[in-house]
Amino acid sequence: MATILVVDDEVEIADLVEIYLQNDGFDVIKAYGGRDALTALETHPEIMVIILDIMMPDIDGMELCRQIRKTSNIPIIMLSAKSEDMDKIMGFGTGADDYVTKPFNPLELTARVKSQLKRYQNLSLHTEQDDSISVGNLTIEKNAHRVLRGNEEIALTPIEFEIFWMLVSHPGRVYSTEEIFEQVWKEQVYEVNNTVMVHIRRLREKIEPDPKKPTIIKTVWGVGYKVEA
Repeated sequence: MATILVVDDEVEIADLVEIYLQNDGFDVIKAYGGRDALTALETHPEIMVIILDIMMPDIDGMELCRQIRKTSNIPIIMLSAKSEDMDKIMGFGTGADDYVTKPFNPLELTARVKSQLKRYQNLSLHTEQDDSISVGNLTIEKNAHRVLRGNEEIALTPIEFEIFWMLVSHPGRVYSTEEIFEQVWKEQVYEVNNTVMVHIRRLREKIEPDPKKPTIIKTVWGVGYKVEA
């Protein structure tokens, strides 16, 4: 069963999350600060999802997320007592894959862990025959869940890959932010948010020659995003 790293300086919350995850069969490793989390990641390569609190005394969750993203695309679910859109945008901007506001329903958190785990396992699965699409100097391989620029692999998170594959596999079609959110996150949009916009920005930073003047993922103002046919 998959191993989940829970990072929260509030022992009661870490223990509560551990109970619910273990009841679903997950192995749980707990860390009560950013430095402890980095040590856990070094010593436990089997970790497949991180649940990360934002407010911590040594290294806050935002900075910890940035450090993890330098070397790993492991799914990160952020926990925060703040619910404002700007806090969510900052969380996604540092590389988080999902964001849950405290107080949270432990069953919902467990469901989100399963969703991120499924994406990560798909990303790690390589097969000999790949459905691939070329866009400019990029090759996108569906089954291997990877993007290549020549022989160089571009490290995308599972969500970034799913968004990119959706766009490149339907060239010329414009997807609204609501369509992208509902198809990738498998949730209905109940309110306007900037989740998709932030992930598109991160994706462009990785694949575009000049992210400020994108030539691969085009914005159709007032409608959504597309990859040219």
